[in-house]
Amino acid sequence: MDQWLSDYGVTLGVGGLMLFMVFIVWDLARRSDAGRFGTFVLFLALAMGIVGFLIKGAITYLMEHGGI
Repeated sequence: MDQWLSDYGVTLGVGGLMLFMVFIVWDLARRSDAGRFGTFVLFLALAMGIVGFLIKGAITYLMEHGGI
């Protein structure tokens, strides 16, 4: 049970936090009147963090299963 929680619980928890961060960034852009370019920059910065997390997961999977 502990191993399952470590493997999937953290991943699902971080995924949920990422969805919450999307809402926070959208609300921040809306309240600050960031405009289209400002909103794009905010979401681009958030997307870079999300992509980094996904790449980390992919690299970890490949290393554990002998892909690299």
